[in-house]
Amino acid sequence: FSSRRAGDAWQPDRGPCVLTEYQAFRENVLKNLEDKAFDKPICEALLNQKFFNGIGNYLRAEILYRLKIPPFEKARTVLEALKDHEQARRKKNPSLTLSKKLKLMRETSDLLELCHTVPMEVIAAEKNLLDPDHSDNYAAFKNWLQCYLVPGMSSLRDHNGRMMWFQGEPGPMAPKGQAPRKKRVQSKANSKAPTSKVTTRASKRHPRAAAKPPKSAEEEEKKEEEEMADGLRKGHARRRKKASTALSSSKPEASDKAKISLRRSARRHTGEAGRP
Repeated sequence: FSSRRAGDAWQPDRGPCVLTEYQAFRENVLKNLEDKAFDKPICEALLNQKFFNGIGNYLRAEILYRLKIPPFEKARTVLEALKDHEQARRKKNPSLTLSKKLKLMRETSDLLELCHTVPMEVIAAEKNLLDPDHSDNYAAFKNWLQCYLVPGMSSLRDHNGRMMWFQGEPGPMAPKGQAPRKKRVQSKANSKAPTSKVTTRASKRHPRAAAKPPKSAEEEEKKEEEEMADGLRKGHARRRKKASTALSSSKPEASDKAKISLRRSARRHTGEAGRP
């Protein structure tokens, strides 16, 4: 869900990991609700790696969709309810052990819990969803998605220009000047239908402008889908490249040095033969 390198530590501005440090992640969010990061819509706060380390664009859509939370509801409004609920639970039974508290959290679904469990679903099913040996791995991943890039869902760009996918009303903090649009199912007949060419004076005078018409909603969605698939493929390619590089670096370098010395000697002989 982010760029990682083996052996590297987290950057200093990242918070606890939503996967491996769930309890610390939860506490880090709830004790810092006065931070200005939570003045923003919840969909934008979820991309703040200081508090939601590991949550990306498709994960935020899936999490908010499952809880039916409008993406442009104020983050503090959504999370303060969790804080109040947790404080009331502690007062009711302060003698609960950590394991029992975690069990109660699992039984009562909330946004912070889904920030842990939804990524865990992807990891648990990684063999079926993302294995490069499976030719249909991206198709399986698309089937797992319930909201992101799914036909029938609405989309709207947030204040940072990132596309947010959701269902229902966007919420009170939605960006002004744009209306949500729904993703439609494209039939093969429509996608192969020929487009009519209209020649205008403007297109004759400015052929470059005529060749690049403004992108439609469908083209933007297709591009986003291609980028998603391309990102998954590149991730697998990087891992394979690292493995092959590690193997090749273990071979002796004597053959390379021999090749270099042969090239140098060939140059010297060529130079001597060409002299008068």
